Amino acid sequence: MIHTLDPAKVTATAERLQARVSDRFPKSGLARVAAEVVEAGRESAAVAEALGRPMLRYRVVASLGILSLLGLIFWGAAAVGIQASRQQDAFGLIDVLQAADSGVNDLIFLSIAVFFLIRLEQRFKRDRALNMLHKIRSLAHIIDMHQLTKDPDTIGPEAMPTPNSPVRQMTAFELRRYFDYCSEMLSILSKMAAILVEDFDDPVTLSAVNEVENLTSGLARKIWQKIMVASQA
Repeated sequence: MIHTLDPAKVTATAERLQARVSDRFPKSGLARVAAEVVEAGRESAAVAEALGRPMLRYRVVASLGILSLLGLIFWGAAAVGIQASRQQDAFGLIDVLQAADSGVNDLIFLSIAVFFLIRLEQRFKRDRALNMLHKIRSLAHIIDMHQLTKDPDTIGPEAMPTPNSPVRQMTAFELRRYFDYCSEMLSILSKMAAILVEDFDDPVTLSAVNEVENLTSGLARKIWQKIMVASQA
């Protein structure tokens, strides 16, 4: 059974949709948006592939940093031990408490540093994924803006445009196809977002992907309401 999305097939679907939009509405704004969706599909596929691979340079940096910190810990412990052995007679309770307090503070700061180094790779991947999701989200809003002025109520003979009404030259069939293309593009954008977390387990990125999916689903529902109205015209 197939449990993952294939980025290549998602991109191929976007390319096929771009060709369909260009055939039906050549030189239109929606055709240009469809081309941008294709580019976003290729970019999201490349980003998803990069997110699924280990980033060796960050792992090397993190490993060297952690080893350096451990070396500092052992060096400090050795220095304290040598000092204690030299001042064994004068090393009282107050000195022990001061050394323990200093050691605890140092351990806390070192733990924070180790945590930072361990998550260095994940933070870089997260930033890259969130940047891609920002592009996908922007495309979703652009698609919504293109269909915003398309009103199925203006198709029938009872339509009475005002001087400031948008120019409407589409037939009922063309308008339904236009809405359908917008809905398909939103669905493809949703799949592009989902691809990013196929091999990247990060709760922040997953939450952002869910937000994009909710956005595209909400916009698609609004468009399908227009399709239903246009079907009755």
